[in-house]
Amino acid sequence: MSAMQTELPGSRVVDLFAGSGALGIEALSRGASHVTFVERAAPALRTLKANLARLDVAAAQISIVRADALEFALAAEPRAFDLGLADPPYHQGFAQELLRAFAARPFARWFWVEHEAAENLPDIAGARTRTYGDTALTSIMAPE
Repeated sequence: MSAMQTELPGSRVVDLFAGSGALGIEALSRGASHVTFVERAAPALRTLKANLARLDVAAAQISIVRADALEFALAAEPRAFDLGLADPPYHQGFAQELLRAFAARPFARWFWVEHEAAENLPDIAGARTRTYGDTALTSIMAPE
C-alpha cells in the first residue's frame, strides 16, 4: 500500500478476489472514498461481511459483489475505477488472465496484482514487477 499511498485518498477502488477484504479495507483506511469488493466464494463473503461489520465501515463507502472476479473485470467499463487490486489464488493462472484483461480493456487507471514470484506473466508494455521473496506485485497503468 505504501507504493500507492498518494493515489488512495478519494479514490474508487475495486478489490478483485477480495477474500477477507484485507486489501480493500486497507485502501479505505488510507483514504479511498469507495471500495467495490468482488468475491465469489460464500465462506470468504461471510468473512468479508463480518470484517466490515466489526470495523463499522459506512455502507456508502462499499459495495460487495458476489461474482467471478475475472468475469467482473472483463465486463467492467473502461476506467470504472481509479485503482484495481487483486490477490488471486496462486497456481491457477488468474494473475495472467487479469493482466491480459487489463491490457485489453483497462477497468482502472492503475492495476496491482499479487502473485507467486515464479509465475510466468504475459509480456505487457509498462508492467512493472516487484519481488518480495516468493511473492511478487505487478502493477500497470492504463494508457492515456
